[in-house]
Amino acid sequence: MKELSDQQKWSIKVTMKKLGYYSSGEFARMAGVTLRTIRYYDKQNILKPSLVSEAGARFYTEEDFARLQQILLLKYLGFSLDDIQEMTIDDVDYHFLLNSLGIQLKLVKDRLEQMQLVEQAIQDTMDVIQTERTVDWSNMLNLIHLTGMEKSLKNQYQDASNISARINLHSLYSQNPQGWFPWIYEQLDLKSDLKVLELGCGDGELWKENKEKLPEQIELYLTDISEGMLRDARREIGVRDKRFYFQTADACEIPYEDDMFDVVTANHVLFYCEDIGQACKEIRRVLKPGGIFVCGAYGSSHMKEVSELVQKFDEHIILSAEHLYERFGKENGYEILKPYFDKIEWRQYEDYLVVPEPEPLIAYVLSCHGNQGQYLPNRYSEFRSYVRKKTKDGFRITKDAGVFVGKI
Repeated sequence: MKELSDQQKWSIKVTMKKLGYYSSGEFARMAGVTLRTIRYYDKQNILKPSLVSEAGARFYTEEDFARLQQILLLKYLGFSLDDIQEMTIDDVDYHFLLNSLGIQLKLVKDRLEQMQLVEQAIQDTMDVIQTERTVDWSNMLNLIHLTGMEKSLKNQYQDASNISARINLHSLYSQNPQGWFPWIYEQLDLKSDLKVLELGCGDGELWKENKEKLPEQIELYLTDISEGMLRDARREIGVRDKRFYFQTADACEIPYEDDMFDVVTANHVLFYCEDIGQACKEIRRVLKPGGIFVCGAYGSSHMKEVSELVQKFDEHIILSAEHLYERFGKENGYEILKPYFDKIEWRQYEDYLVVPEPEPLIAYVLSCHGNQGQYLPNRYSEFRSYVRKKTKDGFRITKDAGVFVGKI
C-alpha cells in the first residue's frame, strides 16, 4: 500500500474532524488517558473505534467518548475490566446500570465491615506480640482469610443480583394488585407467640414487605445457604429487630432442634436442594405436631412466553439447562411431599405479567441459568430492538405459581 503524504494525512484529519471523528491520540487526550490505554481497550473488545480507515487509522466519536467515560467511572468504582466487558450500558439501559451499581454498593459496604475486622485482627495480633512476645498464627491466618474474601463476595452478590432482576420484573408488571409476597404472608396465617423458620430467605423480601403486619410477640428464624444473601436480609430488615434471627443453613441439614417450629416456609427453594427427600425429612423433624409447611412452587407453564421469545430470536438459546419444576413443581409436588406431610393442598396464585418496555425483560433473560450469555452480548442491539417490538403493545407472560401447604 502506497504511503500517504503529509498533505493527504492532514486532509484526512480535517475531513474526519468535520464529520465528528477523533483520532486515537485526540480521543486519549480528551479523556485524559494514555494512547496505550485506548489501544488496550480496543484490543480487549471493551471499546472499539467507530471507524477504521483503509490505512488502519482508528477514529472515535462523541458516543465513544461517553462510553469511555462510563468505563473509567466503573473502573474507579471497583469493577474489573472483565466485569465491564460483560456490561452493555447505554442511556436507556438504566436498569443494568442501577443493578450493577447496586452490587458495587453492597461490596463497598462489605469492604467497610471487612476492613473493620482486618483492623481488629491486626490490633489483636500486635497486642499479643507486645504482651506475650509470641505470634498468634491462627489469628494471622484468619487475617489472610479476611483479606481474601472479595472474590467470593462478588460471586455471591452476582447471584443475588440475578435473583433481584427476576423479582424486579414481577414487582413492576404483575397484574394481581396484592403481590406475591403479601399473598405468601397471608398463607402463613401468623399469630402471636409462634416460632417461624424460613429456608432460603434470600434478601428477606417476604418480611420486608410485610413487616408492619407481624405480631410483636413472634420469633422468626431466617436462613439461607448464601452468607451474602443473609447480609442483605440483615440490612433490609435491621439487626435491631429482636424478632429476627439469622443463620447460614442448608435445607438438607437444618441446624435446629426437633419439634421447634410452628411454621416452616420455603419459597421456590426445594427444587434447588440436592436431596429433596432429605430436606423434607429435616423440615418434618423441626416442625411441631400440628405445624404447617408452606412451600412455593412453579407450574410447567410459568413464564413460558419468555423462553419462546428468546427461542424465536435464536433457537440455540436455552434459558435453563433443566426445568426446575420437573424436580419439584405444581404437577409433581403432591407426590413428593406425600410421604412426609398430611393434608397437603395446592393453592394457586392468580396472576400474569404485562411488560411494556424491553429493559427489565432483557435483564430477566440475562439473569437466567442458561446459555444466553454465549449468544446475546454480540447481538445485544439486535436483541433489544427485537424485544422492543414485542413489548410495544404490552408483552403478556403467564404466571403459574402457588404454594403447597402440608400439615403434620
